[in-house]
Amino acid sequence: MVQAPSHPGAHEGYMPGFGNDFETEALPGALPQGMNSPQKVNYGLYGEQLSGTAFTDIRPERTWCYRIRPSVKHSKRYEKIDLPLWRSAPNVDPDVVSLGQYRWNPVPHSDTPLTWLTGMRTMTTAGDVNTQVGMASHVYLVTSSMVDEYFYSADSELLVVPQEGRLRFCTELGIIDIEPQNIAILPRGLVYRVELLDGPARGFICENYGAKFNLPGRGPIGANCMANPRDFKAPVAAFEDREVPSTVTIKWCGQFHRTEIGHSPLDVVAWHGNYAPYKYDLKTYCPVGAILFDHPDPSIFTVLTAPSGQPGVANIDFVLFRERWMVAEDTFRPPWYHKNIMSEMMGNIYGQYDAKPQGFVPGGVSLHNMMLPHGPDRDAFEGASNADLKAVKLDNTMSFMFETRFPQHLTPFAANEAPLQDDYIDCWDSLEKKFDGTPGKK
Repeated sequence: MVQAPSHPGAHEGYMPGFGNDFETEALPGALPQGMNSPQKVNYGLYGEQLSGTAFTDIRPERTWCYRIRPSVKHSKRYEKIDLPLWRSAPNVDPDVVSLGQYRWNPVPHSDTPLTWLTGMRTMTTAGDVNTQVGMASHVYLVTSSMVDEYFYSADSELLVVPQEGRLRFCTELGIIDIEPQNIAILPRGLVYRVELLDGPARGFICENYGAKFNLPGRGPIGANCMANPRDFKAPVAAFEDREVPSTVTIKWCGQFHRTEIGHSPLDVVAWHGNYAPYKYDLKTYCPVGAILFDHPDPSIFTVLTAPSGQPGVANIDFVLFRERWMVAEDTFRPPWYHKNIMSEMMGNIYGQYDAKPQGFVPGGVSLHNMMLPHGPDRDAFEGASNADLKAVKLDNTMSFMFETRFPQHLTPFAANEAPLQDDYIDCWDSLEKKFDGTPGKK
């Protein structure tokens, strides 16, 4: 058990709702009422706005913070630093072949102490961080808490998917604890420190360069099922008033810079707004599906989507495959063979994935790039083709997909260091020709 550092201004609890206008204060009367920027704020606090969208957006996303010091006091001269295993798009290595169907075993833990920053391992990149389109996928390995060390990304929103171990995100706007089967969403520009509650910790990250994640439109599904807004939890206000030498690292246009300050930057005593971090329990996701015949598109399992400029085509979809009942009649129930314009990075949180009974292990990842065919292996195909189609509970399973409209390029780490399953492509070799031209024969 790893004991996390204390958080003196911590308050337990969360506020429910996705995209709500929240208000919260860690000291009574710290939050101004009826206005955003009074001439003087109680407790000698400074008012400051954190904006996640343009001011003139249809529904601007912004949060007013009332803090001990304005953020300009958390920023001094920067020096460039190197985090060589955290890559950003465009990152096309001419010596790496990204065209193919790939699968990896879990990235193993190291004997070297690793924090949130030094333990980040980029697997793929897509798009361009400078024009704010696309994404990157990472595996994180954490064995040590950040101590008097803070981070924020000016490039991206981070979607965090733990696979083992528990983490605490001590953020400007409060505290979020997550464990496997949870996710966390950390907005662009939010300052935080990551502590290890127990470990070692490993998980997956989708780094979203584009428009922020939102709930998908439900269309004819209506108001219920899928991810319900009330199951997303934002933290209550918490603050640190600590005079101690500290560092702040910033990711900006794919580069990393660090500055030294003399205090904790987590000094927001009260805040209100709709731009905040969240946690979400994946066990509360209510899947919907076919109840008579056919296998629906995986988009039916979308938890969150980040839109692109093209209607109906996502910059990123975060899709969840969890326990559910399979009841369709006269139907091949696993995912069918397909190729499409989306590039699919999948990860296994726990259990067995129905289209790949062998080889896709918890902690493992796979990549099927745009317009590359993929689908069930031979065992899955034969099993589903000959199964007794009674109602079956697909149990002990939770995997996910980071799906993007852009091709995902492998990093040198993914190609040369991560535990690639060289024989993955062979999983389809034993598929047999079954064609028989006899009329009426199946």
